[in-house]
Amino acid sequence: MKLQVAMDVITLDAALTLAAQVAPHVDIIELGTPLIKSEGLRAVTAIKKAHPDKLVFADLKTMDAGELEADIAFTAGADFVTVLGTAGDSTIIGAVKAATAHGKGIVVDLIGVADKVSRAREVTAMGAVFVEMHAGLDEQAEPGFTFQTLLDDGETSKVPFSVAGGVNLTSIRDVQSAGATVAVAGGAIYGAADPAAAAAELRAAII
Repeated sequence: MKLQVAMDVITLDAALTLAAQVAPHVDIIELGTPLIKSEGLRAVTAIKKAHPDKLVFADLKTMDAGELEADIAFTAGADFVTVLGTAGDSTIIGAVKAATAHGKGIVVDLIGVADKVSRAREVTAMGAVFVEMHAGLDEQAEPGFTFQTLLDDGETSKVPFSVAGGVNLTSIRDVQSAGATVAVAGGAIYGAADPAAAAAELRAAII
């Protein structure tokens, strides 16, 4: 299982600092949506230049113009680009077309999708390299949210998946046991007093 850091910071300087701290311990460096909205795709280029040996994940959360937006991000240096699972099939298919042209990958983020299992199977058939079983910050704060639901949906879908939204040192073994391809840790790393040590601990917990 790969470890992905979600950098939900909002300045390029902060992103470069965080990436330098945690890069030795992670496989994938994700530029969060707030960072890309704040700094633009120049941030993707800068992170890829600084860490050419890492997979760079541009969390665009594309909802329309799939081929165009994916092409722009891949040209900027991204290895993975996200499209929302609530987007139309044509948007996802267009993004996959761009990914194929660049030799890169589309990840479909299932945040806000009611039936994650069915949609995961559909978008994988369209060419997504994996899906993200994702609960956003707002959803995690809602009464009744359980992290286990994400794991259950991923395991039931029987397609390659990542888990984002509650991955930490306590839960990462459960993520791996559920069969996830990637564990995405955000606040557990960037919110720690020592992000490098936090990333190293998560890495060590992966069997």
